[in-house]
Parts: sequence; C-alpha cells; structure tokens
Amino acid sequence: MKNSLSNDNENNRGQKNSSKKTFNFKSCKKNTINSLNEIEYFLNNLKNISKIIKIKKILK
Repeated sequence: MKNSLSNDNENNRGQKNSSKKTFNFKSCKKNTINSLNEIEYFLNNLKNISKIIKIKKILK
C-alpha cells in the first residue's frame, strides 16, 4: 500500500493531479468589480421601490 501523504500530486484514488489552479488577479478583480456593481444597482432599485411603496400607501 502506498502512503498518500508522501506525494502531494496524487489524490485519494492514486491518480496524479495534473491541473493546478493558478491565481489570476485580473479576472478576480474584474469579477469583484462586477459583483459590487450588481449589488449597488440592486440597492438603488430597492430604495426606489421603497419610495414607490410609500407613495402608494399615501395615495390610498
């Protein structure tokens, strides 16, 4: 039986891991900016919706 702790390039089935994840700063930065823009858009829409609901309650 082979000790799996001796070789970090093997997974629990004994197969070698040929793909290693690399950190891509540019894509991470782009995804973060896109996420923040989506959150900002959602919060702005939420404020507008709350204003509309208040106006509808007043007009009833």
